[in-house]
Amino acid sequence: MSQQGYVATPPYSQSQPGIGLSPPHYGHYGDPSHTGSPPGMMKPAGPLGAAAPGGMLPQGHPPHGPHQFGQNGAHAQGPPLQRFPGPPPVNSAAPSYAPYSPSTQSSYPSPVSTSSVAQLGTQLSAMHVNSYANYGPQMAGAQLSYPGGFPGGPAQMAGPPQPQKKLDPDSIPSPIQVIENDRATRGGQVYTTNTRGQIPPLVTTDCTIQDQGNASPRYIRCTTYCFPCTSDMAKQAQIPLAAIIKPFATIPSNETPLYLVNHGETGPVRCNRCKAYMCPFMQFIEGGRRYQCGFCNCVNDVPPFYFQHLDHIGRRLDHYEKPELSLGSYEYVATLDYCRKNKPPSPPAFIFMIDVSYSNIKNGLVKLICEELKTVLEKLPKEDQEETSSLRVGFITYNKVLHFFNVKSTLARPQMMVVTDVSEVFVPLLDGFLVSYQESQSVIHNLLDQIPEMFADSNENETVFAPVIRAGMEALKAADCPGKLFIFHSSLPTAEAPGKLKNRDDKKLINTDKEKILFQPQTNVYDPLAKDCVAHGCCVTLFLFPSQYVDVASLGLVPQLTGGTLYKYNNFQVHLDSQQFLNDLRNDIEKKIGFDAIMRVRTSTGFRATDFFGGIYMNNTTDVEMAAIDCDKAVTVEFKHDDKLSEDSGALIQCAVLYTTVSGQRRLRIHNLGLNCSSQLADLYKSCETDALINFFAKSAFKAVLHQPLKVIREILVNQTAHVLACYRKNCASPSAASQLILPDSMKVLPVYMNCLLKNCVLLSRPEISTDERAYQRQLVMTMGVADSQLFFYPQLRPIHTLDVKSTTLPAAIRCSESRLSEEGIFLLANGVNMFLWLGVSSPPELIQGIFNVPSFAHVNTDITSLPELGNPYSQTLRMIMGIIQQKRPYSMKLTIVKQREQPEMVFRQFLVEDKGLYGGSSYVDFLCCVHKEICQLLN
Repeated sequence: MSQQGYVATPPYSQSQPGIGLSPPHYGHYGDPSHTGSPPGMMKPAGPLGAAAPGGMLPQGHPPHGPHQFGQNGAHAQGPPLQRFPGPPPVNSAAPSYAPYSPSTQSSYPSPVSTSSVAQLGTQLSAMHVNSYANYGPQMAGAQLSYPGGFPGGPAQMAGPPQPQKKLDPDSIPSPIQVIENDRATRGGQVYTTNTRGQIPPLVTTDCTIQDQGNASPRYIRCTTYCFPCTSDMAKQAQIPLAAIIKPFATIPSNETPLYLVNHGETGPVRCNRCKAYMCPFMQFIEGGRRYQCGFCNCVNDVPPFYFQHLDHIGRRLDHYEKPELSLGSYEYVATLDYCRKNKPPSPPAFIFMIDVSYSNIKNGLVKLICEELKTVLEKLPKEDQEETSSLRVGFITYNKVLHFFNVKSTLARPQMMVVTDVSEVFVPLLDGFLVSYQESQSVIHNLLDQIPEMFADSNENETVFAPVIRAGMEALKAADCPGKLFIFHSSLPTAEAPGKLKNRDDKKLINTDKEKILFQPQTNVYDPLAKDCVAHGCCVTLFLFPSQYVDVASLGLVPQLTGGTLYKYNNFQVHLDSQQFLNDLRNDIEKKIGFDAIMRVRTSTGFRATDFFGGIYMNNTTDVEMAAIDCDKAVTVEFKHDDKLSEDSGALIQCAVLYTTVSGQRRLRIHNLGLNCSSQLADLYKSCETDALINFFAKSAFKAVLHQPLKVIREILVNQTAHVLACYRKNCASPSAASQLILPDSMKVLPVYMNCLLKNCVLLSRPEISTDERAYQRQLVMTMGVADSQLFFYPQLRPIHTLDVKSTTLPAAIRCSESRLSEEGIFLLANGVNMFLWLGVSSPPELIQGIFNVPSFAHVNTDITSLPELGNPYSQTLRMIMGIIQQKRPYSMKLTIVKQREQPEMVFRQFLVEDKGLYGGSSYVDFLCCVHKEICQLLN
């Protein structure tokens, strides 16, 4: 089946800079013992057991001897792959990539000499590149038909031959165009989930989802909705097979919330063999007396209470009355068998733990927190039918010692108990520590008024950290309930205590094989502490207010492993930054959350879940444990074949999450999804979702940074990109000149997104980005869903000067490149964590006046972090637009005002991800050329 994708012809200029990577090694992700081949060695990828799908390599030995790629390889039969032993001599074949010119510091270090830029030019001329001026303006045209064509079909680009010159950025695939095309064809429509393996609208497209037997894409998205039938095919394509699961995703008000099924004391109906829960994939037989499990094919008896007759097509008469038979997602009330110690859980608790060291008191942070808690405690989460929240609350303050507070409703004023032995923390009181907010409101308000005064004269600047978490966990354990700790902390914990940290921020480790140490916790206290927290259903959310290095890699580990969230506010100033922090705190307290959760992902025969990424703890290979999971957290799951899959039965996935609700009810949340299977590679490529692929690649790479040199990880990513596209070119595309770059329609923007990932500060250090910031971004991405990772790696950039103040629609987004900015313009950029308002030097004065209430560009104060509320249409419309962009995002984005040609513009420029990085990292155009060259090498 010939499938023609997006075709292009890169014209390379003579001294085309490469991406600056050395020739790829194929390292093992996540296997510290294997660091790839020596620099300059290039090994074949793919079916030889090198980079398996997802870059997760089978444990074993690197391939030996020269190999030829046969049926399952990415190369035609022919001479063995060229090897480059060590740095290449000047005249031999040049390395895969050229380094940057010596004038810029290359952060993609390369072992080759600088003369290789010239060699690269020579090599390209020798390739007889059939050069065209650009990718041709008819990007959307020239649709080819082939069996099973799909909407927005692949396009072929070619222009008239001309002398070599640089690519025209307008003619290469644009993420903005891909997003807009999907919105145009699928936006505002109803998407029904009644067909196995159908591809949902992009995560950037607004539509209404109707569950008709498969889980909504809000809950589960996949890297491809058609799995290859065999593991050989999977190795050949190297497309990771993964699902990004967001079990508690927020559902818009116009979509049906999950139904709750209650079978009383008998509990859910489950397969006797594989324990899968009753779902639409179960087939009823023998007049309804038995059913065959869709996952393991075991035939089970239908329990007498559950029996129902079948209709003329073999479907139960009550099919549409039972959510578990007709819907992809639903909940069960769990029986006591699913509860700890076989007794109903107690309602959860929130414990607020405030660092009252000298600096936090002096800068007004403690007062701000105490004032705000009075408001947010009114909004504790509750079940829809509840009058008031069942959650209980408790309060601890700390510096070098811990202060517990008794806020029992019968007391006239709160009582404080001090724990000075931080090496063996105990809970000094049980009765009166965790209370109902409604009952103890006056005592709690009294306490919150007193705390800032109580510590006003304290000069204590040293803090502890691990004992604070231990104290909160012990309090929950003593109360026999799950819960969440809200810790407000601001400095490196240097006081004598378990988990004490020292400043180990060492810039000399950057760009060495030891750089990975910076991402690892510096002491072995935090990992077992996290394990204990998960065992007792204690989730930790940390609000950090650092003014210098605080070792985020160590402090963030427990929040990461317990399903909590890490928020970070650098150099916090109450008068500038309090709004961002308060929005985050309110949002975190009010959000939908499940406690003490265990997730299990079951699959039909032929494949299984092998790897998990997210805010999770794994005690064994199957149970994903989470002290809590909220509506913003996603778990990415990778699958591998353990047998053949059949086209008829497809690939079925069932995700079951057992958890405790905010009111203390034990429930099971079930999500089911059916995927297609095919023995045709073209079907696999046609069904891919690039946004989900990038989420998977980012998480697998960010997990690997703990064990592998960053250079090796970047090389694996580049290589896998080239390999995926080379396999498509060889097996699915119509024959065409070698000089043409052909991309599958579903992966048109894979190269640009992959380049954004490669340039992220986690994988590529930059002088102005601190170690803590890199550890923080790594942690953010590990729990992101697909919508959040899409925006994070490719920010939204919107012109504001073209605003139509009469319209409520957002101005159309433009590509993230400096060439799209104009001196007369004002532009808003957002990536889910940061928001920038960029002002061109010739911004229209009436717009400046309307937004900032000052007469000109020169008068704008760039220190402000929020726009003034002015009554005019410009101000109101811009503030509304910012509100819409902020909506549904897990983090409150801090606004930075940037003036063209002023120093802070450097930070803003790092987000123009299609351009060459200031400190290494190639432009989109250069990366596309580099990937094309890799593909040509793989195919030769």
